Amino acid sequence: QVQLVESGGGLVQPGGSLRLSCAASGRTYTIRAMGWYRQAPGKQRELVATINGGSTNYAGSVKGRFSISRDNAKNTVYLQMNSLKPEDTAVYYCNANNLATQYWGQGTQVTVSL
Repeated sequence: QVQLVESGGGLVQPGGSLRLSCAASGRTYTIRAMGWYRQAPGKQRELVATINGGSTNYAGSVKGRFSISRDNAKNTVYLQMNSLKPEDTAVYYCNANNLATQYWGQGTQVTVSL
């Protein structure tokens, strides 16, 4: 089993920045890829960014504004979010997978508003 705990969400004005963190515990040695997803009210959960080794992947809507990174020594993945827009408002979920199982964190709220 792998447990994921997110932190770093909050309220920010448009154009601002936030940094999300996701700390993994348990059988972390089984993790391959990690990523961030988000779900806005009334919408389906969507991919934001993933990282697998040295490879990263971003949704088109966040490319150039968000950056995902991973500290293997700390079993933590980060999402640096810059130039935030109101449409980035959502619950952000951390994800980890080991090819057989998907793990999810509890989510952290990000609200972009004046």
